[in-house]
Amino acid sequence: MDGITAADPSALVDETTDGLGELFGAGTAGAIPDGRGKGTVLLGTGGRAARVAAALCYALAWRGKVVNARQGRLRNILTPLGIQAIEAAVYKQDSWYDGETCIVLDYSKTSFVARKIRDEIREIAPGVFLGLVFWGRRHVLDFALDFRQRR
Repeated sequence: MDGITAADPSALVDETTDGLGELFGAGTAGAIPDGRGKGTVLLGTGGRAARVAAALCYALAWRGKVVNARQGRLRNILTPLGIQAIEAAVYKQDSWYDGETCIVLDYSKTSFVARKIRDEIREIAPGVFLGLVFWGRRHVLDFALDFRQRR
């Protein structure tokens, strides 16, 4: 995985789960992002199915996250209407994936709907974060967040 690929979240759609794991492992916890991050769902399968799933998810359901670093909180951006819902606490902690420091997006005490979800993110390029989704302790999905200046 090269820096050009890491800096382009749409290119990550073609990565496998193993490739995404390597990239996550090479990322840094750094500063908690602040502002609006455009989301991309990453199935980890690569190919056409992953591209279709990412496009459909963005078009119909999940658009990303809005993070308030100072408050240590975020809300997900849902539907084409841009509804901000499903809040999480944001803090640094050791990763369930590899034991190294990451930024945790913890829904256990802030959301009834997503209380079993824990996301972990690391910065893989300036303003670009790769995330792992855990359901309970099981890694079930990946995503990217792009916090670089939007148009």
